[in-house]
Amino acid sequence: MAAVICGSLAFDTIMNFEGRFAQQILPDQLHILNVSFLVPSLRRDFGGCAGNIAYSLKLLGGTPLPMATLGTDGDTYLQRLKQLGISTEFVRQLEGHYTAQAMIMTDLDNNQITAFHPGAMTQAHVTKIAARPDIKLGIISPDGRDAMLQHAEQFKAAGVPFVFDPGQGLPMFDGKELAGFIEQSTWVTVNDYEGKMLSERTGWSSADISKRVQGLVVTLGHEGCEVWTHGEKTLVPPVKAAEVVDPTGCGDAWRGALLHGLEQGWPLAKCAELGNCVGALKIASRGPQNWAWNG
Repeated sequence: MAAVICGSLAFDTIMNFEGRFAQQILPDQLHILNVSFLVPSLRRDFGGCAGNIAYSLKLLGGTPLPMATLGTDGDTYLQRLKQLGISTEFVRQLEGHYTAQAMIMTDLDNNQITAFHPGAMTQAHVTKIAARPDIKLGIISPDGRDAMLQHAEQFKAAGVPFVFDPGQGLPMFDGKELAGFIEQSTWVTVNDYEGKMLSERTGWSSADISKRVQGLVVTLGHEGCEVWTHGEKTLVPPVKAAEVVDPTGCGDAWRGALLHGLEQGWPLAKCAELGNCVGALKIASRGPQNWAWNG
């Protein structure tokens, strides 16, 4: 069984600020914001939601099919996917564009400030989804706006159940568009901040949303996650990490575990339990695609 993973392939430039953003950003001076952060450490990682989710699903024994667009500088990412044994049949390379780039700065409290250049990702809608016997599952993670809208319609038309995971792409859509995503999807996943925004824009509570899909999961970081089905909430407790090193990519690692569980036909709460375990492993490693699974 294969899962199509729609989203970005990106290069992550990750920097650590050895202080706290809250101590540097003055709330009463936001109208003239002009701050600079000294970041002693910097590294470059393979990232992007589609790449991170695919990495996680592959480690857990699944068959990910990332659907994404790289730029002219994307050769090393193609090579990495092939080395990991991840199919690149739905990965396009676009001339005249850079691969998506994320510049991520993390403070001592694991708060993050991110700047994202979409690059070739803006043309992700060119690749289409069609029914195929081996494709049984999909996910729409943050991607180009047109790609997210069109891929949702294509999953629905192909009869492929999919997860709607708007992530940082959520602000691109109004309430009507978000309601359309929910009505077409089979499951919805958001973090607590995104969950509040989703409810505000659609006018639907978490309970309301869960009645329109097979399940809604709201991740709560170190507090675990809420699993909503048929309007009822179940709290799935967190798994304590051996150490907290880097939160980058934790949500994507969690979603790879979700896809693995759904592939196995598990109840949503059991999928979430695995997701919490995987998230704890990921946060103990630097970078979004450097953690290991020994389960």
